[in-house]
Amino acid sequence: MPPHLPTPTPTPTPPIPPLPVRRTFPAHPLSVPRARRAVLDALPRPHHPRLRDDLQLLVSELVTNAVRHGAHPADDHLVELLLWPADGHYWLAVSDPGPGLPVLSPGPSSTADTDCGGRGLLLVDALAAAWGVVPRRVRGKAVVAGLPFPAPDYGRTRDGY
Repeated sequence: MPPHLPTPTPTPTPPIPPLPVRRTFPAHPLSVPRARRAVLDALPRPHHPRLRDDLQLLVSELVTNAVRHGAHPADDHLVELLLWPADGHYWLAVSDPGPGLPVLSPGPSSTADTDCGGRGLLLVDALAAAWGVVPRRVRGKAVVAGLPFPAPDYGRTRDGY
């Protein structure tokens, strides 16, 4: 009888990370609510309401900017949205084929009380733990923003709200 060979200890399999959610939308204003819905549907249940609200605001601002400034519906351009969890954050990337780069304005202008635009990146800057613009290989760019995973007290003030 052959000597007993030791059974190799199985190597633990690393956890498989969640796949990024990827959606494309026409460069049209109606794509903004569709993008918000796609992000809401992609979030695991249960999720913190503040995280949901902040992600939806980021989606609204970034997709609106991509539709208004980065893509042209007449050219059948698309806006791409990616959402993935990594490094303790939910990362959101919105890409468009436009050559222009977004610019963070210094603050509200004198017409801020009557002007409805120009505050999108200010909101992104205020909400996101980090954000930036990444050029795409072929053409265009992606605006990437990250929100930290909610801690137990995420969004609460000293009063408990």
